[in-house]
Amino acid sequence: MPVRVRFAPSPTGPLHMGGVRTALFNYLFARKHQGTMILRIEDTDQGRFVPGAEEYIMESLAWCGIQIDEGVREGGAFGPYRQSDRQAIYRQYVDQLLTTGWAYYAFDTAEELDRKRKQAETASVGRAFAYGAANRLNMRNSLSLSKEETDQLLSSDKPYVIRFKMPTDEEIVMHDLIRGEVRVNTNTLDDKVLFKSDGLPTYHLANVVDDHLMEITHVIRGEEWLPSLPLHVMLYKGFGWINTMPEFAHLPLILKPSGNGKLSKRDGDKLGFPVFPINWTNPESGEVYSGYREAGYFPEAFVNILALLGWNDGTDQEIYSMEELIQVFSLERVGKSGSRFDPDKARWFNHQYMMVKTDEEMAEEFIRDYGQRALQLTEPKKTAMSETEWKRLVKIISLVKERAGFVKDLWDQAWFFFEAPSNYDPTTIKKRWNTNAPEMLAGIVDRLKTAETGLSDTLNPEFYEAIIKEYIAEAEINTGWVMNLLRLCLVGAPMGPGVFDIMAILGNEEVITRISTAIDEISPLTTS
Repeated sequence: MPVRVRFAPSPTGPLHMGGVRTALFNYLFARKHQGTMILRIEDTDQGRFVPGAEEYIMESLAWCGIQIDEGVREGGAFGPYRQSDRQAIYRQYVDQLLTTGWAYYAFDTAEELDRKRKQAETASVGRAFAYGAANRLNMRNSLSLSKEETDQLLSSDKPYVIRFKMPTDEEIVMHDLIRGEVRVNTNTLDDKVLFKSDGLPTYHLANVVDDHLMEITHVIRGEEWLPSLPLHVMLYKGFGWINTMPEFAHLPLILKPSGNGKLSKRDGDKLGFPVFPINWTNPESGEVYSGYREAGYFPEAFVNILALLGWNDGTDQEIYSMEELIQVFSLERVGKSGSRFDPDKARWFNHQYMMVKTDEEMAEEFIRDYGQRALQLTEPKKTAMSETEWKRLVKIISLVKERAGFVKDLWDQAWFFFEAPSNYDPTTIKKRWNTNAPEMLAGIVDRLKTAETGLSDTLNPEFYEAIIKEYIAEAEINTGWVMNLLRLCLVGAPMGPGVFDIMAILGNEEVITRISTAIDEISPLTTS
């Protein structure tokens, strides 16, 4: 059968990066096998529904480059793709289970069930209360009540649930594509609720019915859903669909950077990294949860990070494009154990993608972030710059790109190209500025003034190198001393690319102004 996979999140809040990884692995598997990627919104639990969450999920996947073939927005032959729009479908299937004896009505109130749980705790039986084969005949349901009593309760609009009737002492043998053979005895399983009298199904029923009707061939989901697998297998059996049941693959957890347990928002808050793909604003509190997009990560880097959390292709390769991932991905290479998230490695990935991008691409990224502030543009677009300004910016980016991990770091590495220093590093002053410094720097200014008419290319560092080296040789002074003082005058601190590169970009007039200003401002500080 043609491969059909689905990513089926619940719109109960922001999409965790673990959820995005599940969507990614589904997408890679579908594309590898020329299959179909479906996005199904599982919103049967209306009590936990959060406004805006559905749109957030779709925007997050789009940012990551995970393309949906069938879904709420895309449509498709197997819709609707939102479970709240499929309510009429589920009733007929739960009725089928009731007719064939695989399900029954239960009328126990919440108070009655709570009493049973407390009694189990008091009895210290070693396990919590479970509604199932061992006690179902002692509860208020259509198995323990007469047909007349059951019909009377139903006709009086008494609230009820419909529970799955788990067979007694039957061994369920399942095969997981990642974890291998899984065996469970039905005596350890509850009679889970499938349907409620408000007309809404639970996750278990809706999930199985939708997977069957949408002809899903592979269910790839997080390991937190592994405990529900035995029930889902039995539901397929109860419906008579066991021969068309999809293959299952349960992905390992993404673990916190240190200690034990699943990666959580608290870990991100504590260590200063996002756990969501894009920013999420809590509609009730207004609190903003940070995302990778707004933190400055490239979507390609984020996808690369997620792909290597629990999967590898058996080589030392770490950088993959989406197309490369599609070509080499396989569920056989997904591990069983949880994969620890490393925020430092995540930043490393982003830097690698920054280095792969051309200087022109990074210059456009810089304009989007700093065009109106740093470049004083009327709009953050390349078209707002002259050809000379654009050429200058591209050169600046080429000089500082390697020192940056994010686009936002470019300003920290390049600000002095756009603004003259307002103060000067005291450590460098103390170490380099002596009584001869003003005279030496004034001599360089004189050389630059006389050479100004011969300057044809302001992006030519060799021009400045020739002038400075000639002056150093004639004055018989230390090269390192001169270069450090020039950097202090031009930048204000011991940072930045080569001094001649800085001078070439600033241009003769600005270089002369900055050296002259430094002489005027630093000299009084060194005079006792």
